[in-house]
Amino acid sequence: MNEEELQQQEMEQMKKIVLKKILDKTAIERMGRIRLVKPEIANQLELYLMQLYQSGKLKNVISENQLIMILDSLSAKKQFKIIR
Repeated sequence: MNEEELQQQEMEQMKKIVLKKILDKTAIERMGRIRLVKPEIANQLELYLMQLYQSGKLKNVISENQLIMILDSLSAKKQFKIIR
């Protein structure tokens, strides 16, 4: 393994550790299901949660319902309508 692969593995390990700290069990399960269906959305959601954690904006553990609300807000930003 080269240095870049090792660094990427370390980042994945750190991400897993942080997500286990900030998500409850049901939210972790939901994240796993999202990752199976839409890995790009799961990555976006993970990055968003990591940013919230690093900035100190997360005060308590995120439940599955809160995760769904965050996911809805992220997906709402991508939707747009074309009006003719």
